Amino acid sequence: MIKEARADLEELDPAQCLGLIAPGGVGRIAFVSRYGLIVHPVNYRLVHGTILFRTAQGGLADEDLRTGIAHADYKVAFEVDHLDDAAREGWSVLIQGPAHHLENPADVESAWGNGVDTWAGGPRDHFVRITPVRVTGRRIRQAA
Repeated sequence: MIKEARADLEELDPAQCLGLIAPGGVGRIAFVSRYGLIVHPVNYRLVHGTILFRTAQGGLADEDLRTGIAHADYKVAFEVDHLDDAAREGWSVLIQGPAHHLENPADVESAWGNGVDTWAGGPRDHFVRITPVRVTGRRIRQAA
């Protein structure tokens, strides 16, 4: 007889979600691009309750995240996970909100001071900030 693992699924409140992603790391931004729906991994930092990441000037996350309308931001989803395959446990946080390109020199200078690192080579000197409008998450743990 196969014994099935019992796991508890816990809904996380926004404060718990932001606490889990606060250290920064790698997340995935999802948006509709000129090629259709895309999910793109980025290195990020949580800065004053917002997601901040760097991308290449002219890349998909730059060009396709623009509405073409002055002061109108593109709506995106941003997800961060932590999985422990061996323990069959983990958590997932989903943030939804507008993505805003930092173009004001003072904002860009401030963003450089926040330590947003990138793994990818090449110039990544364009900053994008996601302002959370909806923050949801869940955690799965093995039941005792």
